[in-house]
Amino acid sequence: MLAVVLVGGGIGAWLALKPKAASPVPTTTTTGTPHYATAPLTGLTDQSGLSLKRPALTIKIENTPDALPQWGVDQADVVYEEIVNGGITRLAAIFNSQAPAKVGPVRSVRPTDTSVVWPLGGIFAYSGGAAYAVQSISTVPRLKLIDESSAGTAMFRDPTRYAPHNLYAIAPQLFALGGTPTPPPALFTYQAAKQKVVGAKVAAFTVVFPSMYPVTWTWNATSLSWDRTLFGQADVTGTHVRESPKNVIVMWVNYVNGIGTMSSYGDLQGTGTVAVFTGGKEIHGTWSRGSSKADIITYQSASGKRIALTPGQTWVELLNVGANVNVTP
Repeated sequence: MLAVVLVGGGIGAWLALKPKAASPVPTTTTTGTPHYATAPLTGLTDQSGLSLKRPALTIKIENTPDALPQWGVDQADVVYEEIVNGGITRLAAIFNSQAPAKVGPVRSVRPTDTSVVWPLGGIFAYSGGAAYAVQSISTVPRLKLIDESSAGTAMFRDPTRYAPHNLYAIAPQLFALGGTPTPPPALFTYQAAKQKVVGAKVAAFTVVFPSMYPVTWTWNATSLSWDRTLFGQADVTGTHVRESPKNVIVMWVNYVNGIGTMSSYGDLQGTGTVAVFTGGKEIHGTWSRGSSKADIITYQSASGKRIALTPGQTWVELLNVGANVNVTP
């Protein structure tokens, strides 16, 4: 049984706002077969159609040992893992097709977030941040900013944990505050049904982030996904779900102003090297983004073809240029 301790009447307000389950409204093909919507950020069938009726919701989540277990990350459509000050990593979890009742711990904005969410717009939820980071995220068009001071009952402090590792967000309430565009643009290309992945087989790989933050991903042939291991332990959420996305994209990026400094940010414009792990295989290639921050990042194989992902959750690891990814065939 999931127990959530809230203060300030947060859960009562969420229950009042919780939408009734939407009835599927499929279109019908000429053969009479129902055709449902596709969620833009996962490529999965969305029988509820909710993913087309709401924006992207990005929530900043702490990723230190003090933050564990994290809540709601397994229900995000896309998760970006970025290096911040001190060389630690932090998550930007993007929700659209699902809206968990508890997400967090919620922490502060960082400069890299500006480039991540610029094409998406929607809603950005965070706990606060340094003046330069808040000013940076404030330049993003079509983005509703919600911090702890403006969230009302959409965020709450769990008194059973100690600050600052105890702030959580209620995704349905955040969605209720509205945001544009609706729906968000698709970030990736997905494989067609029964399309085979062309690449080298991989049993596991480790993304060597700085400090004590290397992340190991192990192919799970049963779930057909990548099991995440952090701090030498299985990454299991507060609802006892193993974090195991269908895709992991490793982008090598330049961190301007140095790795781990206060003003450091990942440069997501231009082009760089990428390794895409999907379907138990690795595909090498390049990532590229035009001169506009509004451009979607594209991923191409060495042969110049667009890399197609497995429909489902995707993690994007923003690894510093020169760092290693250690692969076990």
